[in-house]
Parts: sequence; structure tokens; C-alpha cells
Amino acid sequence: NMIKVHNFSAGPAILPAEVLQQASEACINFDNLNLSILEISHRSKNCIAMVDEAKALVKELLGLKEGYQILFLGGGASMQFAMVPYNLLRTEGTAGYVNTGAWATKALKEANKIGKTLVVASSEDKNFNYIPKGYEIPTNLDYLHITSNNTIFGTQMKNFPKTSVPLVSDMSSDIFSRKINGNDFSIIYAGAQKNMGPAGVTMVAIREADLGKTGRKMLSMLDYQVHIKAESMYNTPPVFPIYVSMLTMRWLKKNGGIEAMEKINQKKADVLYAEIDRNRMFKGTTEVEDRSNMNVTFVMNKPELEAEFDKLSKTANLSGLKGHRDVGGYRASIYNALPLESVNALIEVMQEFEKKFA
Repeated sequence: NMIKVHNFSAGPAILPAEVLQQASEACINFDNLNLSILEISHRSKNCIAMVDEAKALVKELLGLKEGYQILFLGGGASMQFAMVPYNLLRTEGTAGYVNTGAWATKALKEANKIGKTLVVASSEDKNFNYIPKGYEIPTNLDYLHITSNNTIFGTQMKNFPKTSVPLVSDMSSDIFSRKINGNDFSIIYAGAQKNMGPAGVTMVAIREADLGKTGRKMLSMLDYQVHIKAESMYNTPPVFPIYVSMLTMRWLKKNGGIEAMEKINQKKADVLYAEIDRNRMFKGTTEVEDRSNMNVTFVMNKPELEAEFDKLSKTANLSGLKGHRDVGGYRASIYNALPLESVNALIEVMQEFEKKFA
């Protein structure tokens, strides 16, 4: 019986055990074809049916109405930092960005290479430990880009900006973790490797009517319309990561969907933040009202004791808790697939640590 490791990794991150089991079986025999999912043609009817199911599940989970197209692309969310402005920013236009962390900064940097940008709001002044609020959004923007959850800094947008301009969100780290109205967005994109599947595929949901207005000559591989027309198969798609993402979405739906997941995620976050606030050895790093339900960041009041805490964590089979170098301290990523029992195991270690050293 394998010792359970509590996986708090920020991404690639924990996947549901039954999904790993199903994926491993499909590596040997997919759809009873006696062929591996790793070797089947992406043009085969079984593979096309699998990709179609994955697309349908995205639409269902995000509650998308008519007019949206789902793409599964390579290149990570980082590729989307370039593809979004390339496909939406007119040669004479301006794109707005809300800068709430490292990934938002990178997205802005790419857009700056493609056209004119405006930073509508930023929390850089306090090392991104809060979400800006109450800012004006110019109505002449080609789009407004936001990052719904900031993996590194542990902040999350609890409400989305209300605006008449096309809204684009990088939801890599909190996709499918809470109820949202997907129809409020022009584009939602997400690297799969946090809440959706393994590394190697990025989901992009696009309101098709917003495309084709840039006035630039488009490179085929960077053109959403080319990928839409080819049904995500303009070039060979990352078949296996799409498959595992599809299995994860199936698992999500079977377990009560987004609504059930949001409740469990809230509970996990509530108990962990309560312990951070109670425990004399730790403190949270972000503004309380902006705390992420996915990435819980905290530091130690006596950093010289970190090695001791790490020892206790290791003994209790807690993995992936080291904070990002930009913040230091600790980060517990508590994505959909991480069970409440893992959060409780972390809390027990924090309490044991306090008894020993407070």
C-alpha cells in the first residue's frame, strides 16, 4: 500500500487518482482498440470523438452559450500572452491590462511587442499582495486583460470588472474551481496543468464574433480563426494531455460539477487560512479580502526555523510547499483534486510545529 503523499505543488499539480488510473490504462489500450492513446492518429474517429467530448465539457462547465469556440493548443498560457493581442489588438488600437502579478506582467510584456497597451490598474506597488479595485476602464479599448488568480502571490479576483469592452482572462490557476459566467468573457484561456490536466495543453474559449478585426496579416499558427476552422487540428494537437483533461472534466462533472467543487474549495481555504491566522508561528502574505482559494501563501514569523518546519512536513509526507522565490515562505496549492484530508494533514503539522517552537 503506497504511502499517501499530500501534493501541494503549484503546477504541474495533483490530478484525481481515478483519472491517473484511467489514463494509465489508455496508455496500453485506448477505447478497446488495442492501441495506445499515445500512438493513435489524431484524425481517427475515436480520437476526434474524445476531443469533441473535451470541448463539450468545457462549454458545459463554463456555461457557454452559442457563439463560443473551444481550442486545445500547445505552447502553454505563455503562448496565449502573444496570441491574445495578436488576434484582438487592432494595429491602430489599444489593449488594457490589469497587472496583478508575475504572469500578468509577462502577458503585458508580450502585448507591448504587438501594439499599444495601457495599464489600467496595478498592484505592483505592494509586491502584488492585493487586487486593485474601483479603477476606471476606458471604453475605447480593444480588450481588457485580467488574471483571475495569481499563483505566485496568492491573490484572486473575487469579482470581475464590469465593462463594455471585450474581457479576456487568464484562468490557468482557478479554471473550474468556482462558478463564473463564462459568457461575460471574450476569451478565457488556461494552461491545463493546475486544475484541468497535465502540462502540454492550453484550453482557449473564444467568442468567435470578436475575431478578425485587427487589420494585420496573420501567421497561420498564431491565428485563432485558422485553428477554429481546423477544429483544433491545424497541426497535431497534444492528444494525451487533452485526453487526461477530458477525464478530469468527466470526474468533475460526476462529482457534482463546479457548484460542489466551489463548496469544497471554500471549506479547504477557510480552514487553512483560519489556522494561519490563529497560529503564532505563521502569517498570511496577502490582503485578507483578496486571498486566493487556490494558492495559499504564508510566511514564518521566525524564518530561521524554516528548516525545522520542512523536516516535520517531510515526515508527514507533505510535498510541494515551498513558496515561490518572489514571495518566499510557503505556498499550499489546494486545487480541485487536492482532498480536504491533505489540508488537514498540513494543519496538523502547523499545530505540532507551534507546540514545539512557540
